[in-house]
Amino acid sequence: MANSYSALGRWFEYLNDDCGYEKWSQYLINALNNHGANGKGVDIGCGNGYFTRALIKSGYPAVGIDISAEMLDTAQRLSLKEGVRTEFLIGDITKLKLNFKAAFAVAVNDCINYVPKEKLKTAFLRVHACLKKGAPFIFDISSAEKLKNTIGSNFFAEDRDELTYIWFNELKDDRVVMDITLFEKTESGAYRRRDERHVQYIHEESEIISALEEVGFSVRSEGHMGGDKRERINFICTRL
Repeated sequence: MANSYSALGRWFEYLNDDCGYEKWSQYLINALNNHGANGKGVDIGCGNGYFTRALIKSGYPAVGIDISAEMLDTAQRLSLKEGVRTEFLIGDITKLKLNFKAAFAVAVNDCINYVPKEKLKTAFLRVHACLKKGAPFIFDISSAEKLKNTIGSNFFAEDRDELTYIWFNELKDDRVVMDITLFEKTESGAYRRRDERHVQYIHEESEIISALEEVGFSVRSEGHMGGDKRERINFICTRL
């Protein structure tokens, strides 16, 4: 079984085309505007780079960082296609290190759900150390309710022209183990099978806030893009 996004990495943005990318990116831009962010930032867990590109197009230069080389290969290709110049780097939020002090950081679409509970404080410490004083850190999580009741121990599948995937989940204590089988259509018309495993950790809102405050952030939480908290929770933090 391969690691997370070894197979799905090149397809991530394509398969999430219904997540409201444009509205979500505008939410981030508005939040950065409200915080007076000024300078180069970092998009942690950038995936295929949609939010990195959107930030840059809106005047917020950013470096994209992700743990998946496959994710970053597609991010670079899409960036070149759209004429957006930036840098994409391999990196893990729990080991994050930059060669500059960032004016902002974002971590969008479940990045923090991939961090085990025992590494949460380490991850937030790393982000804190990379930011300028007063800089915003904006991220989200899939809520405990969503992972336990919507995702956990459920089955999902989708059939598209280019690929088909089958997604089995198992709820285990503080995490959901996700086994995904992907069938990619090749140039010959045959399909290639690939398998990978994801683990997302269930974090309570109070746990996140406590860890952030312990490492030196002020925190405000709200529902997804200012709406409902049942499925997704947004955190808007400031480095003290």
